[in-house]
Amino acid sequence: MKDRALLTLAIETSCDETAAAVLCGGRTVLSNVISSQIDVHRVFGGVVPEIASRCHLERINAVVDRALADAGIRFGDADLIGVTQGPGLVGALLVGIATAKAYALALDRPIVGVHHIKAHICAAYLEHAELTPPFLALVVSGGHTDLVRVQGYNAYTVLGRTRDDALGEAFDKVARALHLPYPGGPAIDRAARDGNPRAVAFKRVLLEKDSLDFSFSGVKTGVLNHLNAEKQAGRDVNVADVAASFQQSVVEVVVAKTLRAAESSGETRVVMAGGVASNSLLRAALGEACRARGLRLYCPSPLLCTDNAAMVGAAAYFKYSEQGADDLALDAFPNLPL
Repeated sequence: MKDRALLTLAIETSCDETAAAVLCGGRTVLSNVISSQIDVHRVFGGVVPEIASRCHLERINAVVDRALADAGIRFGDADLIGVTQGPGLVGALLVGIATAKAYALALDRPIVGVHHIKAHICAAYLEHAELTPPFLALVVSGGHTDLVRVQGYNAYTVLGRTRDDALGEAFDKVARALHLPYPGGPAIDRAARDGNPRAVAFKRVLLEKDSLDFSFSGVKTGVLNHLNAEKQAGRDVNVADVAASFQQSVVEVVVAKTLRAAESSGETRVVMAGGVASNSLLRAALGEACRARGLRLYCPSPLLCTDNAAMVGAAAYFKYSEQGADDLALDAFPNLPL
């Protein structure tokens, strides 16, 4: 490891949050500023890539200035620049990367490109000082549902991933079908609290025996078919019951797959990360299941589950410490593999 007092300025613009953070070492957050675009995209029912890119351009400099001010440091005090290079929306990623390159060039500082999913996993390091690899990670977000064995700070093996819709994507599509507001995940979570999770028998899709992959398109289609059947029969739809039943069906699958992955990998510690990791039922159900199996579950707080730059700073620090810097040819990769 290099100097643990290294000051990292980190930038995240992979989707619709413009974020910047300052970290001391790999685990101490000095500032973490997020400018959300939810209100901008809500009218469209989802993220519009071109609008997201323009919003990043308008906000990025002010967000970085705020992160530096909140951390109590000057622009020239940063030792390392970290930035998300993928996966994500290519236009949005390019805004963050261009900004990071400009800062790195102006300051003559090293720059490190970070994988967005690795950054989500690294969020757990920020609140759990005792956590070190190896462990099992469950990443659940709008674009990804992955089970990953983390063998080192920069050593990752994918054990399973979604074959179609990511869990967050399925939440958004079901919410849209139920005429719930964007973003769909929190809306489904709220509506489900007043519903009966056993009201509608949606399928639990486990795929082949021993498979650690996921598939959520079937249960999404099941929700749409149920809504159409109720409409054709002239019956009112109980939105809370449908939301609760859908949520219960996908959470049971995610919990079952995670326990299976822990058993097959031999890991006794599980990290859950990503935006959907804030879902109240998933947090409760996986926590209970892990306790029953003697597993330790680590979940970042909701602020660190959403897209943020503090997690990018942690990932950048650990990558730089073991692998060194990237160069200014760093580019955006919207489909960057893990």
